[in-house]
Amino acid sequence: MTTQTQSKRKRRGGILREEFSNPERRLAYYMVLPTLLIILVVAFFPVVSSIWLSLHQATVTNTGAFVGLENYIEMFQNDDFIEGLTNTVIFTVVSVGLEFIIGLGIALAINRAFRGRGLVRAAVLVPWAFPTVISAVMWRLMFQDQVGIINYVANALGIISQPILSDRTLLLIAAILVDVWKTTPFMALLLLAGLQVIPGDVYEAAKVDGANVLQRFFSITLPLLKPAILVAVLFRTLDAYRVYDLFWAMSNRELESLSTFVYKAVRVSQLLFAQGNAAAVFVFVTSFLIALLFIKGFGMQTSTGD
Repeated sequence: MTTQTQSKRKRRGGILREEFSNPERRLAYYMVLPTLLIILVVAFFPVVSSIWLSLHQATVTNTGAFVGLENYIEMFQNDDFIEGLTNTVIFTVVSVGLEFIIGLGIALAINRAFRGRGLVRAAVLVPWAFPTVISAVMWRLMFQDQVGIINYVANALGIISQPILSDRTLLLIAAILVDVWKTTPFMALLLLAGLQVIPGDVYEAAKVDGANVLQRFFSITLPLLKPAILVAVLFRTLDAYRVYDLFWAMSNRELESLSTFVYKAVRVSQLLFAQGNAAAVFVFVTSFLIALLFIKGFGMQTSTGD
């Protein structure tokens, strides 16, 4: 055991010496260090403070008595929190899944050479350029039961039997559709960047070997696109998981999410201040676990060797 411990320490020391013996890497560390210190100061204190408050019967004015995990137990017994968690998970999984499928199709289409490709690429990015609140209000007008074109068409086709904005299930579906419309271009942009670094010679060699379109897609495109897919899906998953402005702007504060629950508990209701901090810690921890799942579980490379 002693020999193994010493060998591990030597390997760690060797890695550190190797990193800092390289002048370019040493300079990179020195340049990144101030930013890391600022992030540590700005982010570390709020996180630690939220964890501390979540373990106490805290109010806006004082910390209160230590209660351990009681706030977390009460949080999971709160119907509003469960509704927000359910809506957030459904919204994240469905919207990111649809954005990936549609975004991949768009990326494959605009990666080909054709006349007017630059104009098409610019036009695809237009929905992403809209601020989220503007998009939500614009779509809310189209979902209105009296003047909304989407509500009128859905009623005429017999898809719905009540106004979209008065039903929370329909509101959630509408929010998913709006998010897919707005952020699919972001997914397509990241996937397009990954497609453009795939060498064309690989496809030419596959054609010579007799591989058809589907074989080239599943054997070449997807494996070589894996790093870009993981980055794009991770970014969008974390972004969708913290949804706040879209829900409240489009539903007039009727649609609950984890972020809206935290805001209402911490800023609106002083009686749920401690639960709000517990929910904030829950969002932080689960977001970290999601990122860890993508990085470790799915084999994302965070760095490259020499």
